[in-house]
This record gives sequence, C-alpha cells and structure tokens, in this order.
Amino acid sequence: MALLGEYEPSTVPWVREEVEHLERTGEGLRGRSVVLLTTVGARSGLLRKTPLMRVSHAGVYAAVASTRGGDRHPHWYGNALAHPKVELRDGDQVLSLVAREITGVERAGWWSRACTVFPSYVEYQRRTSRRIPVLLLEPASPAPEPGRA
Repeated sequence: MALLGEYEPSTVPWVREEVEHLERTGEGLRGRSVVLLTTVGARSGLLRKTPLMRVSHAGVYAAVASTRGGDRHPHWYGNALAHPKVELRDGDQVLSLVAREITGVERAGWWSRACTVFPSYVEYQRRTSRRIPVLLLEPASPAPEPGRA
C-alpha cells in the first residue's frame, strides 16, 4: 500500500537534486547505484524522500544510517523507527516495505555486504564514535487468514 500524505522536499540541495534526478530517470547521479527511500516524518507526518546506496539481497534491502560518518543519526532513521512502513523505489519498481533495526550477527552480515557494495562505509564508521545503524527493509508479513492462528 502506497504511503499517503504531503511530500516536503529536503532542505539539503544535493539531496533534493538526487531525489529529483532519481524520480525523473530511475537512476542515481554520476552512475551511483542508489535507491529512493520514502518515510513519514516522525514529528511532522510529512513524506520525506532520501537517496541511499543500493544494498540488497534476495528481495530484502538494507538502509545504512551513515550520515557520511557524522556524529548524529540521519533524520530518515528516526522516521523509519517511528513509522516503520516505508516505500522504496529501485529503478522503476516501487515497493511497500517495513523497516526494522538489526543487531548482532545479522547486522554484521549486512554491514559486510554494505561495505562490499559501498566501501566508503568503512571510512564513515572510522569518522564517528557512534555505531552506524543498519535497518532491513522487508516485505510486510501477510496477515493470517481468518480462523488461523
């Protein structure tokens, strides 16, 4: 099910430019392999769109909250925790997914995959004392059929 609501573009010029390019072409700027994450603002309730590096495996996507190694988590991370139903555009495909933060062995495997896809994540982690969060974006579990537990 598509997210509904008013969209408010980012105030960050490079984010706005990348979002507009992705929506127009389905591709990232400068040939980057990116996807477009849409979240619902935790406080505002407005739709927010964020370009992220494409990290996927077997129909599941990882969203790495790196902020290029900054000391604060990105706003989209808080939005996805507050409102886990998200949309992800990968090329021409738009998916309704559910976000959940991962830890432990599961995070280690996805972090390794993310660093293989985008080696700059290694440097981003070196720049900050915070542990960079990783969220999985997965299809929602189907609701159980009536009369079944």
